[in-house]
Amino acid sequence: MNQNIDEMKSLEQLEGIEWPAPPPNATGLVNAAHELRKLPVGSLNAHELSRLIGQDIGVPWLLPIALDLLHRTAHDRSLGAFYDDDLLTAALTRETHVWRSNPSWVTKMKEIIAILDDISPYVQEDIQKFLKENGGQK
Repeated sequence: MNQNIDEMKSLEQLEGIEWPAPPPNATGLVNAAHELRKLPVGSLNAHELSRLIGQDIGVPWLLPIALDLLHRTAHDRSLGAFYDDDLLTAALTRETHVWRSNPSWVTKMKEIIAILDDISPYVQEDIQKFLKENGGQK
């Protein structure tokens, strides 16, 4: 659990902003984002986190949670367990200013990257770009 974030609160509560209902012809992603914003952030799974973070929704609250999840499960990948590359990609591909605003997030991501092996070439490209923009090579 992230110590600085009340994971029992929803994004709506953390941000203090309640989005209006999506339009009737909204896409599945838009509808999902609206619904996910109402759930406690600590209850979101890797897929839900990656959907929101990938759309730059709630990043200041969700990225630390995602990094904690990625770090906890990184060691499992070397044991052949499932590892959520979608969440890793969503986190890695946030704009540089997001990472520069919180150097501890960069440090945590570099720790995660150092643990991982046998990474897909697509994710490897994202890792190299992240490292180039945030100092350091794998």
